[in-house]
Amino acid sequence: MSAPARVLVVIGTRPEGIKLAPVVAALRRERGLEVRVALTGQHSELLDQVLDVFDLQVDWDLAIMREGQDLYDVAAGCLSGLRDVYRTFRPDLVLVQGDTATVFFGGLVAFFERVRVGHVEAGLRSGDKWRPYPEEIFRRLTGVVADLHFAPTAEARRNLVAEGVDPSTVFLTGNTVVDALGEVAARSAGVADPTLRRVLEEGRRLVLVTAHRRESFGAPLREALGAIRELADRHEDVGVLYPVHPNPNVVGPAREVLSGHPRIHLTAPLGYLDLVQALRRAALVLTDSGGIQEEAPTFGTPVLVLREVTERPEGVRAGVARLVGTDREAILRNSEEILSDAGARARMGAARNPYGDGRAAERIADIVAHALTGRARRTRDWEPPA
Repeated sequence: MSAPARVLVVIGTRPEGIKLAPVVAALRRERGLEVRVALTGQHSELLDQVLDVFDLQVDWDLAIMREGQDLYDVAAGCLSGLRDVYRTFRPDLVLVQGDTATVFFGGLVAFFERVRVGHVEAGLRSGDKWRPYPEEIFRRLTGVVADLHFAPTAEARRNLVAEGVDPSTVFLTGNTVVDALGEVAARSAGVADPTLRRVLEEGRRLVLVTAHRRESFGAPLREALGAIRELADRHEDVGVLYPVHPNPNVVGPAREVLSGHPRIHLTAPLGYLDLVQALRRAALVLTDSGGIQEEAPTFGTPVLVLREVTERPEGVRAGVARLVGTDREAILRNSEEILSDAGARARMGAARNPYGDGRAAERIADIVAHALTGRARRTRDWEPPA
């Protein structure tokens, strides 16, 4: 009997953990594969929550996170730490997800070690190398070293083929975040965060805010936060919840602009179970997060994207999201329409989720098993809504 093919899944941040947890579970159900998980620790506490939620067993934790770290520190930690892991385990395939430093350097070390790379959520492009920074470049470069490209949408697949990627190596799978969201939403769980629980119990309409992108630091973020405060002033039936990212460039302005308002609640980042509850119950989401642009449509929750460009245009085209940037007037005008016009709100909530059908992880595991063991594929590529 031949030895199983070895797959190493590399995870660095909370979004990667959420989106790869269903993939790890699906891979471990495949015969003929030995699956291990390595954490870089690019995020630590935030990722630990996800490991607990999905009961994700980890084989290596490099714990590279340091206070005040920059991209050079993350790069050095990933390069040296992952080299040792790869040489110890000797994988046949390394699987990475998304567009973080961990993703690119995980792929680069695999290239140095002559190991094949599978890229989950491949092909997203904003077209502007500075927005989002540094993620746009990380995902482009990861695409260069990848051997298997798991595109979440038809547009992502088109982007890869247009860049010269062999179409036979590009697979349309849907986004694994829809798989993760469906699993968590099916659980009957209470709300753990006391601030979220209090906001929900007050009975006001919930406006959920998440904003932490580097390109918004400084004046753009303050402009957006000012609009959010004015929105709360205008609507006494609205409660705003802002789980604040721990980066000082976010915490400082959030406290300065939003503190002291009776219906604006700043809290630490929510655990994933609570975040899902907030997304389900929200009347409106204001975000610059890529993941939340994909998650909110599952619940029909309208999304305003606080960015000038997005690598996830499918939601905008489908009508489940609007791109408003950080301009105060644009944020207020669009928020007012959604909160005041039931028809507009209903139209945004009625569209099908353009990001997946909840079977992306199954497809990815099937493709990996086919590539490494030669057995026939059991699944077909995803067919997104027209």
